[in-house]
Amino acid sequence: MNWGSAGEFFAMGGYGLYVWGSFGVTAAALLIEVVLVRHRLAAVRRGLRRELAADRDTQD
Repeated sequence: MNWGSAGEFFAMGGYGLYVWGSFGVTAAALLIEVVLVRHRLAAVRRGLRRELAADRDTQD
């Protein structure tokens, strides 16, 4: 396709809201997934540290 201006490009032939909305929702979902994975990883690490500390306390 060939657009004559930036406005035409962003309008996407009348489907701009759908197209750019889809990109936005996808980007938000990917960002949320990264944040949640980091949160889960941090929680697992905290749990493992707690278990390691508890094991060290019981060995003494």
